[in-house]
Amino acid sequence: MSQQSDQRGIQRTGRFMMIMAWLGGLFVLTLLFHDVLESRLNPNVDPVVRADAEGRSEVVLQRNSQGHYVANGLINGHTATFLLDTGATDVAIPESLADRLRLQRRSGGISQTANGPVAVWLTMLDEVSLGSIRLQRVRASIVPSMPAGSPVLLGMSFLKQLEFTQKDRQLVLRQAVL
Repeated sequence: MSQQSDQRGIQRTGRFMMIMAWLGGLFVLTLLFHDVLESRLNPNVDPVVRADAEGRSEVVLQRNSQGHYVANGLINGHTATFLLDTGATDVAIPESLADRLRLQRRSGGISQTANGPVAVWLTMLDEVSLGSIRLQRVRASIVPSMPAGSPVLLGMSFLKQLEFTQKDRQLVLRQAVL
């Protein structure tokens, strides 16, 4: 009886060790593939900055696996993930991020989006940065219906102040000469 009890204990320990090995392996794979998936969604975590033929600074963005231009930047000195959107009139910010940034809500209104009308609050961003491009006093909308963690839509209130060209899988942005 004692030998059977020892045998069961060894089998239980073996099963426990096997389960722990599988869980550990899954954890390591999750860590490895998280970076791979993140780079496919946002290949511009640290946007490339270079000089053009005239010596002007330009930002080069790679298109992601879904065909969008996503990049990290700054709003009022705080990190944000941008999705460039020429169809958006203003920079559109999820309410959760606006709360963290303590953005002042000005007049409210309704904006027309691809998904229909949505309520928004207007605000002004002190500074928006994307690579070496820094613009002050950029008009924005705080959108309560945008899910928390959504990228900021970098709309035309920012983009209209830039020159940009797209070729192959790259978008080159430079500040417009005034």
